[in-house]
Amino acid sequence: MALANPVHTSFEEISEKSEALWTAQDKTDSRNPVIDSSEFAYRATELVHINDDGVKQAARHIRQKLLVESYTPRTWRTHPLHICPADPYNPDDPLNKSVLDWIFLISSLNFSFWSEKEGRPDRYGVEWLSGWDSREKKVWTGYWSLVASLNRALEEDIPITDPQFYSSETLCPDSLIEYVFRAAQQSTESIPLLRERISVMREVGFILCSSHGGSFKGFLDDFQRQHDGQGTCLDLVEMVIATFPSFRDEVFYEGRKVCLWKRAQILVAETWAAFYPASTDEPHPLFPGPQGPLIGQLTMFADYRVPQILHHLYILTYPTLLLGKLTSLTPLSPGSREELSLRSASIVAVERVREQILKLIQEEEGDNSSHAAAQKGFVSSVLIDFYLWDLAKKVEGGEEKIEGIETAEMVPIHRTRSIWY
Repeated sequence: MALANPVHTSFEEISEKSEALWTAQDKTDSRNPVIDSSEFAYRATELVHINDDGVKQAARHIRQKLLVESYTPRTWRTHPLHICPADPYNPDDPLNKSVLDWIFLISSLNFSFWSEKEGRPDRYGVEWLSGWDSREKKVWTGYWSLVASLNRALEEDIPITDPQFYSSETLCPDSLIEYVFRAAQQSTESIPLLRERISVMREVGFILCSSHGGSFKGFLDDFQRQHDGQGTCLDLVEMVIATFPSFRDEVFYEGRKVCLWKRAQILVAETWAAFYPASTDEPHPLFPGPQGPLIGQLTMFADYRVPQILHHLYILTYPTLLLGKLTSLTPLSPGSREELSLRSASIVAVERVREQILKLIQEEEGDNSSHAAAQKGFVSSVLIDFYLWDLAKKVEGGEEKIEGIETAEMVPIHRTRSIWY
């Protein structure tokens, strides 16, 4: 689904639409509208099926992996390409603003990385360091090609993550953005949807500079002022959706609006994880209110990678016709029945996995166990998504094999070109 000329939309028009949407929302409802939307779409499309037995066996497997691998929100800091804030958190550290702007731009552009040349050395890739602490170079593909591109630009002293820079066609012309996303020498294709990415950068940068002091940190400060310092993760997602049209991942199906909100939720989840404190006794510095972040209100991020691993784990089952389209690499149109069924079923399925994991903890350790309570605090659809996304990449790349439970053949991801994921 192409973005409708975001560069040429006036700020006044954006503000009016955002204010109308924001005031129309029911602030008293703490349930994420993505859950209700997805449950409706899952039932209405009647295509992808959630296998309850698969949910139960996978939930047990995932829970053990999260425990054994010590997979927590702090795992975010261990990725070699991530830029991390100071630890412990220092509110006066200027690095905070840089990290937040970096996360914001990555989430703004976090869409459509699948390649027509999947598995081939000439697919789109970006050559950069294997990590900030390394001098060895490698070619990054998929989502990590985006991260590597921006990191490479920063290393070259191009302030590409500064909204005041990338919103300006004078300071940052299209040709410079094309240079930032230049492909590795062996690649014979460019980054997908380059024009759309440039449009998104101009749109979100313009809004930040016009209303929020020119940074995502300014946006967060405005957010907490609006919520008297008590804003939660879901509150922040809703403000992102209301403010930035290019984050408004929604579709109408059978006369009803279905909210999927992949990039808005992952923006908030990445922000939450990047600044997650070392001790669970410490308040989250960006969500300091008495409720804390309430990360459990967010859903998984409906893309094309997580449905792939959910099918592999027998959590999702596909009808023969859909399976044929996936294996033959047939494109699925944005908003189509097949695409919406895959995305909505994934959201509902991960919610069921989370509920099953919580049930396992309760059965094994009881409600009164302090250890059980700590585990429950970690179990969220966001953390399960982070784990499943990493697992899908490892299984597809042959780095890991799932053992101990029944699995299905790993089928190709669904192919949909879209700015939403």
